[in-house]
Amino acid sequence: MPLPDETPLDNAIPGVAQHNREYRESNGAEGHDWNGATTLLLTTMGRSSGRLRQNPLIYVEDGGAYHVVASFGGKPDNPDWYENLAAEPEVRIQVGDQVMDATARTLSAAEKAAVWDKCVDMWPDYDEYQKKTDRDFPVVAITPS
Repeated sequence: MPLPDETPLDNAIPGVAQHNREYRESNGAEGHDWNGATTLLLTTMGRSSGRLRQNPLIYVEDGGAYHVVASFGGKPDNPDWYENLAAEPEVRIQVGDQVMDATARTLSAAEKAAVWDKCVDMWPDYDEYQKKTDRDFPVVAITPS
């Protein structure tokens, strides 16, 4: 079932909230290209709050899916957005000026291995983040409906 049409809650991190707003308000003209990487806006249903949450995430497009890495900068726990989509895989993404309902799924180890180098090519810090933690970063494929 598609997510409801409502404005997601602002992110608690001011810079992230600003990125979200600029991306939405400019219809993707601002924020899609960010620090040499491409980003999308991922909207998930909060697993506890039941409210929409939104995060800008670096992505790699491959095989009709958008791949995002749940790195959380190398922190020991998965980011909330990942836990939200693990609980409810029906999500919404905005890629540039296109808004799409989509389904998210965590890649298997073999699938992750096939796209990991492309993710690191897009954002080399992923390798550094991985060295900070014992947690294996999930990589998620988001496929438009």
